[in-house]
Amino acid sequence: MEHTQDLKSHWNKAYDKEDNQLGWFEENPAPTMQLIETCQLEKDAIILNVGVGTTNLIDTLLDEGYTNLIANDLSDFALQKLKNRIKQSHNYDLKIITDDLTNPSELQDLKNVNLWIDRAVLHFFLKEEEQTAYFNLIKKIVNKDGFVLIAVFSLDGAEKCCGLDLKRYNLDTLKDALGTDFKLIDSFNHTFINPFGGERPYVYTLFQKI
Repeated sequence: MEHTQDLKSHWNKAYDKEDNQLGWFEENPAPTMQLIETCQLEKDAIILNVGVGTTNLIDTLLDEGYTNLIANDLSDFALQKLKNRIKQSHNYDLKIITDDLTNPSELQDLKNVNLWIDRAVLHFFLKEEEQTAYFNLIKKIVNKDGFVLIAVFSLDGAEKCCGLDLKRYNLDTLKDALGTDFKLIDSFNHTFINPFGGERPYVYTLFQKI
């Protein structure tokens, strides 16, 4: 619990700056949207964006007509910033859930999630039990035929982000973690150029629960 509180403080402090000063800020979430379009979801599908921070992806999803969005982060500060911005820009009351993906209390009560989106959270979970809890949550709350979109630092990606150590992934390790109840729909490598010009190699994956 103390570890969670320390992390919450870390991320609240990290988000206390302009979005474009964040090392992971992405002006245009085109790689993620490419995979979302593949899903061909109904506009009222339940979409959960975990580790959302203050992402522009929520704005883009609303612009595309999606109406049932849930945002999760450990940082209540980031979530409130995001909620306020979305209310102002889209007059949309974004549902936010402050919760720890590795020890969830509120998230585990969600049902029938049609799309789980994670851009760059999974790689912060270094302990095996944290990774297991993360993937167990996916298996519990994503419905049959639902989708899981994970974008994470690839094996040749950065070793640290925001001062924290990372675990890096490739397609095979993600496949193994999700198990046989999920089939791969698409994957690709993408080098993200951060606001300071740094190259950040990612692997993007889209799975479907069968």
